[in-house]
Amino acid sequence: MLKIGPYQFDNPLVLAPMAGVTDAIYRQLCRDNGAAYTLAEMVASKKDLWESKKSSTRHVNPDDPEPRAVQLIGTDPQELAEAAAWQESQGAQIIDLNMGCPAKKVCSVAAGSALMAYPDKVSEIFHAVVEAVSSPVTVKIRTGTDQEHKNALQIAQIAEACGLSAITIHGRTRADKFQGQAEYDTIKKVKQSVSLPVIANGDICTPEQARFVLEYTGADGIMIGRASQGYPWIFREINHYLKNARKAAPVEVIDFHQTIRRHLEGLYRLYGPEHGARIARKHIGWYTQHLGDLLEPAACIALRRQFNQLSDADAQQSLIEQFFGQFLK
Repeated sequence: MLKIGPYQFDNPLVLAPMAGVTDAIYRQLCRDNGAAYTLAEMVASKKDLWESKKSSTRHVNPDDPEPRAVQLIGTDPQELAEAAAWQESQGAQIIDLNMGCPAKKVCSVAAGSALMAYPDKVSEIFHAVVEAVSSPVTVKIRTGTDQEHKNALQIAQIAEACGLSAITIHGRTRADKFQGQAEYDTIKKVKQSVSLPVIANGDICTPEQARFVLEYTGADGIMIGRASQGYPWIFREINHYLKNARKAAPVEVIDFHQTIRRHLEGLYRLYGPEHGARIARKHIGWYTQHLGDLLEPAACIALRRQFNQLSDADAQQSLIEQFFGQFLK
């Protein structure tokens, strides 16, 4: 069973940190549906950004269930150490380091997965952050910078030597971004070579795939990212399959209605009605993609288009109630 520092989790399912997605509302929805452990969106290590409006909703929420984890991104060891210490002072209980993001704007400053090309710098960062906090420190990486330079094992060994508490590996290189298929051989090799917990990530979209990845790699946990967008029930379904070797009862239209309503209310409360209404659009886009498997796809497309034209929170909520009222009489 997955264990990070002093924290023992009930199941091996982890919600990936996704920028602009995994806010406190999203994390709670996924926890309620079976995610044992969730990470907040990545936060820049630069001190002048800690209190920015954008970062303010990304910090640890003291009301979040424990352990409260935050992911930091940056390139300067001392800067990251100071940011980690500050996050810990604000209530963070696990500090995760982002060395897996392939985004161009991140890699152009040698942050995220670009750091994997500089093992010495990685070691400096690990040492600095571990010394700065008493909380467990973890890292998320990729298999390497490109197919010719896969060094996940090297980075994992550095992490182990520096006292990190876990490592998550996405089964693609930085150059792959999200193209092609994730591979799990590298994750399996790392798991066989280090003693710290290993969490597997990449293309885990079904209960069957989740069980395969766990069994094939021997990983201690699996991290779910994009498969949860518009479908937080993926955690419930995977947990049921892992425990019972059979699929859970299918999600129903009423589940979508209740979850969307709760999600919207949470977004408006967290961001305010105006900004929350803008953020809600992408989530409705994801929900309607999955809802199209239960209802007429054309109706779901029409809902998404209508919703995207609304900038008022009350109007958005009214549209949702009107839409589901057709099917839940």
